[in-house]
Amino acid sequence: MKRSVAEVLVLAFLLFIIPLFSMAAPAPGEEDAPPPPAVSAPEPESGDTADDFAILDTSTGEVIRVSRLEFLRGGTAAEVPPTWEPEALRAQAVAAYTYYARLREQQRSSPDPALQGADFSADLSIGEKYVTPELMRTRYGERYDEYYARLDEAARDVNGLVLRCGDELIDAVFHAISPGATECSADVWGGERSYLVSVASPGDCYAPGYQTEVSLSSEELRAALLAADGSLTLEGDPAAWLTDVRSTAAGSVTSLSAGGRTLGGDTVRSALGLRSQCFSFSFADDTFTFTFTVRGYGHGVGMSQVGAQYMAQQGASWEEILLWYYPTASITAL
Repeated sequence: MKRSVAEVLVLAFLLFIIPLFSMAAPAPGEEDAPPPPAVSAPEPESGDTADDFAILDTSTGEVIRVSRLEFLRGGTAAEVPPTWEPEALRAQAVAAYTYYARLREQQRSSPDPALQGADFSADLSIGEKYVTPELMRTRYGERYDEYYARLDEAARDVNGLVLRCGDELIDAVFHAISPGATECSADVWGGERSYLVSVASPGDCYAPGYQTEVSLSSEELRAALLAADGSLTLEGDPAAWLTDVRSTAAGSVTSLSAGGRTLGGDTVRSALGLRSQCFSFSFADDTFTFTFTVRGYGHGVGMSQVGAQYMAQQGASWEEILLWYYPTASITAL
């Protein structure tokens, strides 16, 4: 049956025009709906699961629970700048989570009453080991959203991944700057692990603060070493006080003789406020001054953080970074 022109126009109006008005109009209550949450307002993630961390905040005495994803963000922020390469952030996130997950395992199998049921302790007021979102806001200021987004992306990309050697979580230690090669754990701490051996880390040499100097008068040196070991006898010519220096292949001082008594390199480092155990020294007869030249920053074992950043800048993936600094380890699901 033929339809009139009027009927066709009415039908077109019903089929096409009215739906267009409906699409443009807001749904009931839509105008009052809140905007999508910003990245700066993370969703609640703690669920009292086995993957949460319980942290004893030494600044308040309270034990707080932090989810795995929260810790991946805040644990990374505690160690390296959020402006670093994404692959370096991912590598740091996995290393930090593995390290503290191992501590958690140890604590739960043999609890320390002093931790009040926590897995480890930290001063959260200064962001030690973990930076809370509140402290991130204070630190990052107007760039909080940008930096939080970078940390969040890295955390989500490696969420649920850890480093193992065999069936065990590795002791994924890390440090700021190596002296150009990392140290064997056996040389520094006496415990040999296949994944904590010396590897080249040449990018560290380009890092700000790679080499530092500390100058001390003979009297300042005497006072500092006596404070560390009161049994020392430092008399006579200061030029002969420090002898018989023993070092690792990577350059860290393992021991030296001070006034005829052997001191560990870690003891000397701590007593003199040196940034690492990789040091050499000279003595100026005219001023009676010792000058210590120090390379690197930290204990030198495991992953070098600036070395990881350098590798990322050269195009290495986070997996390549981790397997370089922790040889014989593997990346697995938690």
